[in-house]
Amino acid sequence: MTDIAVYDPAMCCSTGICGAEVDQQLVTFAADLDWLKSQGVAVTRINLSQEPAKFAENETVKSVLESKGVEGLPVVLTGGEMSSAGRYPDRAELARFAGVSLVVDAAPAANSGCCGSSEEKTSGCC
Repeated sequence: MTDIAVYDPAMCCSTGICGAEVDQQLVTFAADLDWLKSQGVAVTRINLSQEPAKFAENETVKSVLESKGVEGLPVVLTGGEMSSAGRYPDRAELARFAGVSLVVDAAPAANSGCCGSSEEKTSGCC
């Protein structure tokens, strides 16, 4: 297994899931990263507003910022190589990047609140 590093745009906190208006995409991504950690993957998140020097130190991330600006964030590195830029990958993509198996339950538990819609199924919440 390898490590995943996420270079996030400037956010109020390390996950971006704080404040009055929380972006559901960030909530889902944080849960997906927690799932990766539970699979034994080393996951690091680096926030532009909290650790700007780390963005400048990494040549790949620096190159993305120089060519696309903050629109190129987040940058996801797998084992130091860029796997994704400009969007948050879903759980299936993260699993593929990390080389872990993604097992989806065929029948979620009643009243689980997950997989009730096609959008939830494709977001990887299951």
